[in-house]
Amino acid sequence: MLSEADFLTVVRLTPLVSIDLIVTDGNRHVLLGRRRNRPAQGTWFVPGGRIAKDESLDGAFTRIAHNELGVASMERAGARFFGVYEHRYDDNFAGAGGFGTHYVVLAYTLTLNATAAIGRFDQHSEYQWLSRDELLARDDVHENTKAYFR
Repeated sequence: MLSEADFLTVVRLTPLVSIDLIVTDGNRHVLLGRRRNRPAQGTWFVPGGRIAKDESLDGAFTRIAHNELGVASMERAGARFFGVYEHRYDDNFAGAGGFGTHYVVLAYTLTLNATAAIGRFDQHSEYQWLSRDELLARDDVHENTKAYFR
């Protein structure tokens, strides 16, 4: 495990690899969470997280689904690969000045029942289901999330 100072150096010098979960309810609604953490703090965003060094994609997917959604046994085989994206932010997790954060994102889509208990409130302050048109029209939905629906 990297110290915060070492991780800040990594963020300054390299892109991070992450997985985003585009969760739909089967009725054309997408799950978004209001981010508690930097970057993109306070905006509505699809759930997701970084892949750790030496972590398999399958292991990362299951861990991220649990950490972001509270779903214990979600497997990558049950999702559909949506594509590779780049996310760039002006800030970073520590709020350190002078550099932003660059992610290479593997996006996956999956369907969950909208009545299922979803959420990890240490990651997001609240969750909501929005239609594509609703999320594209809102100013508080982050542009990197909107890019999945354009």
